Amino acid sequence: MKKYTYTEKKDTRSGFGAGLSELGKSNPNVVALCADLTGSLKMDAFAKEHPERFFQVGIAEANMIGIAAGLTIGGKIPFTGTFANFSTGRVYDQIRQSVAYSGKNVKICASHAGLTLGEDGATHQILEDLGLMKMLPGMTVINPCDFNQTKAATIAIAEHEGPVYLRFGRPTVPNFTPADQKFEIGKAVMLNEGTDVTIFATGHLVWKAIEAGEQLAAAGISAEIINIHTIKPLDNAAVLASAKKTRCVVTAEEHQMNGGLGDSIAQLLSRELPTPLEMVAVNDSFGESGTPDQLMTKYGLDAVNIVEAVKKVLKRKG
Repeated sequence: MKKYTYTEKKDTRSGFGAGLSELGKSNPNVVALCADLTGSLKMDAFAKEHPERFFQVGIAEANMIGIAAGLTIGGKIPFTGTFANFSTGRVYDQIRQSVAYSGKNVKICASHAGLTLGEDGATHQILEDLGLMKMLPGMTVINPCDFNQTKAATIAIAEHEGPVYLRFGRPTVPNFTPADQKFEIGKAVMLNEGTDVTIFATGHLVWKAIEAGEQLAAAGISAEIINIHTIKPLDNAAVLASAKKTRCVVTAEEHQMNGGLGDSIAQLLSRELPTPLEMVAVNDSFGESGTPDQLMTKYGLDAVNIVEAVKKVLKRKG
């Protein structure tokens, strides 16, 4: 098992803020809109450095999406910012009709996603957002794993023509990917080559997958670990190549089991390469109030559950 280390923990929302600030300096067409959560989205630096390109729309998320769609007509590249629940569920009609249907070049950037929003509770802990967004034709869906990758993804999506959903979060997580990485939309990242089982992980569960891989290696199980930062378009070639090699798969994500990464990989494998698969995800449930660590443990989103899923899928392997 390849050894991964980190020197600090950082929140992925700060990676978004750092990337947006850098874009502000390098791309004059980038504009930013926020729905009354500038500090929470770490958009302060951009707002201070480029006040003429920052629009505080207040608690009016639907209006924010409409304004963003209109700005693209003049050649601007709008980045919208609010909590994931308000970025998707609250404004799904506006995104579908004003952005996705006409392929507008809007970057929908969403913080505080999943259970790790923590104490704010079930009403704010959206676990359906990846599914909602990936179902929209032409929508690119990205869920990076740490500060560095979120910063790189933020910069990369400015060069991508078309609507993008970029998901990140509030808690501090190990920052272990390279600071100088080149982010390639739709290109999976191999973290550890293995022969017995493949673990496909996304977002905060990537580091949990690495921890699980270390535990499995100590037990003599060789796990291939792949970071799927882009949910859509999925890196079909990487998924199929790994599944063909290991012949069993586990997926891990901070999302509902229905509609997320596991759902996409299951669809692909059922069509192209039927393979035993287990999913580590929230199973048809809303969240609740609690610390991020408490909730991730209660809802089965940790290294222990990934290890258990691997052992289960290995028994199904032919």
